[in-house]
Amino acid sequence: MEFISMEKKEQGKYITRYDLLYKTVDNKEKRYEMISRDSNMESFEELHDRGADAIVIICHDETKEKILINKEFRLAVGEWVYNFPAGLIDPGETPEEAARRELWEETGLHIDTIEEVLGESYSAVGFSNEKNLCIVGTASGIFRESTSTVEEIEAKWVTREEMRKLLKTERFAARSQAYCYLWSKE
Repeated sequence: MEFISMEKKEQGKYITRYDLLYKTVDNKEKRYEMISRDSNMESFEELHDRGADAIVIICHDETKEKILINKEFRLAVGEWVYNFPAGLIDPGETPEEAARRELWEETGLHIDTIEEVLGESYSAVGFSNEKNLCIVGTASGIFRESTSTVEEIEAKWVTREEMRKLLKTERFAARSQAYCYLWSKE
């Protein structure tokens, strides 16, 4: 693959659409459509030489016997989907600060311990260069409704047995489904 050029197509409030022109190994020109959180990309390097845009929060209770999961209405698919709490990192905010803020906003819980911050990963590598950091730890507190009027979220603690049932009957975001499947088999 040989990168030729990048063209900004449409600027939204939160994402920007780009067309990437490239040559295939058999020397054919192709156009690839993608979206980014970066509204000012101009080079191939900017596709990947950038920091994380968002955080994903993987929290267990203090006993490690339950995992925190959100059931959230996602407009892009028009249905309720199970997912980990997540959100954008605000300007000037560390990933850990973003995780604490997002968890509070979405669930009312607070992070007790951050055990690990996993390396950067891509949210939807097939059409976006958005990067995430996974924050892994424990949380506690009392659930309450999201502080955002634009999010419909039902957060809850789930046991391994409950998770095995949900995985067979409910829709999940892929990253959450993969982790929850492995966790439920422990």
